[in-house]
Amino acid sequence: MHNKKLDQLVSQMESHLECWKQFNHYLNLGRSKKFTTEDENQFLEIKSVITQELEIILSVVEGPTPSREDVHTLLAGAPSIRYVSELNEGSLRGLENQWHRVYISWQSLMGQLKVRQRELDSRPFYSRMFGR
Repeated sequence: MHNKKLDQLVSQMESHLECWKQFNHYLNLGRSKKFTTEDENQFLEIKSVITQELEIILSVVEGPTPSREDVHTLLAGAPSIRYVSELNEGSLRGLENQWHRVYISWQSLMGQLKVRQRELDSRPFYSRMFGR
């Protein structure tokens, strides 16, 4: 992978991870039962962005990543903040656990990408220039 492509992928992953943090924020709003219609709209937008970015990332990344099914199951398990707010404690904990497993998997992938990025950056200039 060329350094430019890798840099773009790292940037895409950083954006994706921020969306996952926001998704968790909205889960917490549901738990607290303190959310607005605007929060609901933003939650749906975050879910859309996560779903689209997932496809972009999976089209580029080879190797272990959270599965498409795991991500879709998690997103489908939280159709709205209102729905989350009505879940019992056990179901909420299950949803949070799912989120945490996916989030940690993405963080692991990000670490692997940054290692690859550093390896490429540490190669001599001519090796990077001519792919040797």
